[in-house]
Amino acid sequence: MHDYYSYSMEELAKNSKIPVYAKNSSEEVFRIIADIMADTIIEHNREGRNTVFIVPVGPVGQYPFFVERVNRERISLKNVYFFNMDEYMIDENTCIPEDHRLSFRRFMNETVYSKIDEELNIPSSHRFFPIPETRAAYTETLLNLGGPDICFGGIGINGHVAFNEADPSLTAQEMAEKETRTLKISAETVTANAIGDLGGAIEDMPRYASTVGMKEILSAKKIVLGVFRPWHRAVVRRASCGEVSAAFPVTLLQNHPDAMILVNDVASAKAVEQ
Repeated sequence: MHDYYSYSMEELAKNSKIPVYAKNSSEEVFRIIADIMADTIIEHNREGRNTVFIVPVGPVGQYPFFVERVNRERISLKNVYFFNMDEYMIDENTCIPEDHRLSFRRFMNETVYSKIDEELNIPSSHRFFPIPETRAAYTETLLNLGGPDICFGGIGINGHVAFNEADPSLTAQEMAEKETRTLKISAETVTANAIGDLGGAIEDMPRYASTVGMKEILSAKKIVLGVFRPWHRAVVRRASCGEVSAAFPVTLLQNHPDAMILVNDVASAKAVEQ
């Protein structure tokens, strides 16, 4: 057993190679993420700059707080670009339908874009998904905009960020160079997502996903991850203290100059007792 799994939050903060910040609740983490989003946009608007975010559908609790601030404070999103991390696929070439209950496109439309006052909203031409039919525009536009200002996200059970699945056959550098693509989802991820999204209905979970690459994620000027579940207790400790390896892709963030992980009161607890 690796020692870091028994680290208290104080020991984790001391030994972590990615800054980890413990908060009192999930709501506090979500509000912090929403405020980082809103405050960055306000600053960039003041400076006449675009704002470029890579955004997830998981975690998602930040979006209601973000939308509330945008509408209340009349924050213009006209110069904001949202590059969603990923989308489920039926196979290597076919997205799940946009009206599918698991569709990330559907989620963003129903939970984010439709809730923002139209005069403030992100233009439809600034909303991107890395799906096959628009992947070229996704990567070209992200590059032309100078890369992401911030990448937001979570961490999967096997250390994946977006759907960049663990692959022990690769070196850390090879994983870091993986670009936006379609891939097969690991059995661990299918299982974890089935528990969270479909009450354990593994047979009905998609087996493929289109995902932004680790190359694009690591190119972000800042990376902000949030974790919340009991099994994140171990994940966050390996992410921040374990060996940098393609076997646990989030460890690559240990070499990023401005990455952070926010944990709630559940994920901050020890993974195991010595």
